[in-house]
Amino acid sequence: MPGIPFSHRRCRILRPSDVREVARVSTRLLVAAALGGLLGYERELKRKAAGLRTHMLVALGAALFVLVPLQAGVPKEDVSRVMQGIVTGIGFLGAGTILKGSSVEDVKGLTTAAGIWLTAALALRQAWARSHRRAQLAAGARRVPYHADPRAPRGPACRQTSPCGALGHCRTKSRPPQS
Repeated sequence: MPGIPFSHRRCRILRPSDVREVARVSTRLLVAAALGGLLGYERELKRKAAGLRTHMLVALGAALFVLVPLQAGVPKEDVSRVMQGIVTGIGFLGAGTILKGSSVEDVKGLTTAAGIWLTAALALRQAWARSHRRAQLAAGARRVPYHADPRAPRGPACRQTSPCGALGHCRTKSRPPQS
């Protein structure tokens, strides 16, 4: 546009509302990836197949699949169908991480599959909701694998058999025998 003065050119200037929207969407995507990273980091430390990158990519992908229709103005009822598809697809992804051995007890990958599903659920929540309690939810979810593992050490007396007969079932001290 050489003949038109600069002041009359049609330039698109970002309005403050546009900048806020870009910041909001970017923040949601970054927080979703960070929440996935929190769960993936624990799996990475245990050298599991689905680690940090996998969980971050699942979280980022799930959040994007929700944020794109929301930004395009799709009704929330239709976005819920997108979310149903994500849950189903992540279920298939998780099923691919489960390996069954020769015996009934020899099954591996269930915790990884559940972790991938939980990562997607947290990302969907991050993308959909406006609540500030998401980080607390993720912090609580990160603690679940440790507290739910009956083989995890709980304290100095955990090498003893508890009254119910399970090894390491106590938290800090062995319980007194019940009469």
